[in-house]
Amino acid sequence: MKILFFANTDWYLYHFRLDLARYFQAQGLEVVLMSPPGDYAQCFIDNGFRWLAVPMNRRSLNPFRELGLLKHIAAIYQQEAPDAVLHFTLKPVLYGGLAAQIAGIQHRIHAVTGLGHVFINPSLKARILRPVVQCLLRLALRGKSSRLIVQNPDDQRFFLDRCFLPPEQIHLIRGSGVDTEFFTPEQQQRHEKFRVLLAARLLREKGIKEYAEAAALLAHRANEIEFLLAGAADPGNPSSITKAEMRQWQASGQLNLLGQVENMRQLLSEVDLMVLPSWREGVPRSLLEAASMALPLVATDVPGCREIVEDGRNGFLVPKGNAAALAAKIEYLLDHPELCSQFGKAGREKAVQAFDRSIVCCQTWDVCRALGLGC
Repeated sequence: MKILFFANTDWYLYHFRLDLARYFQAQGLEVVLMSPPGDYAQCFIDNGFRWLAVPMNRRSLNPFRELGLLKHIAAIYQQEAPDAVLHFTLKPVLYGGLAAQIAGIQHRIHAVTGLGHVFINPSLKARILRPVVQCLLRLALRGKSSRLIVQNPDDQRFFLDRCFLPPEQIHLIRGSGVDTEFFTPEQQQRHEKFRVLLAARLLREKGIKEYAEAAALLAHRANEIEFLLAGAADPGNPSSITKAEMRQWQASGQLNLLGQVENMRQLLSEVDLMVLPSWREGVPRSLLEAASMALPLVATDVPGCREIVEDGRNGFLVPKGNAAALAAKIEYLLDHPELCSQFGKAGREKAVQAFDRSIVCCQTWDVCRALGLGC
């Protein structure tokens, strides 16, 4: 049997779904990976997978271009003739779901890893697109052999309340999992300053600006604390932070911009606190990896983040968009190192018990087996 994984970037497939691909392969399935071209094609080949490039422009709104893309994906599906398709992130769910129906692929699994820019951003453009995307989602998700995977109960309610699918076709699987044996607590390489890290794509919805504001509010303690920002801009997303903003933050000396970091385990072993002031998430991998390495957490009280952070147990939750509250909790942990240790131990325990990658792989495989795959 063959299953095709389709995501909006090869980066996402490599960092978030390669473990799942290996797991499915070990169950006897042929796994084919598909995404727009990037830097990871050889990595997929080295791991024993075939990879297909699709010319998807994530920012395009040209209807003729998008119709051509839909036809292109449908042609790939017809040529590959997989027994099932597994789509990750919103645009592949939309286009892949429609293309799979055109190609006559019966078994379609859609993993929505978060509602994305259209549903989160308050801009006029996003509000105009919202009803159009909802209509397309209903078409893409329809069918008795269609299954939807969501990462948190809030997203589950979103799809249930809008009647996208009946309840028995919607599955809650909390995140993409974390390798708790790889991301394991280590003896920290202590620095003179208390090091705070935000690791995310540089998008406004990730709370990047609030993080910069929190750093500015704590500038009076600059000799004790350092703010690190790991991640790259995402030109394919309309909410991407601009180069001018990044230059301004770097020049201010209040943020240390690290760019894209490949060795996250090494970086996490060198920091004292992970924060994520996001507006909404599926289940964020950055918090999972930090929790697995026994770091305390500070995040916004929004869907996805509160799946991981239990306020007062393994970290703090703060209101969305509130840089002052974020700064206050960071400063509190700076002044209470014993609480950092307590939060870290509780976070590690939760990561192992609830978010280990083996749990997510098994749960996703169960969804496939319920459709008759791998039997």
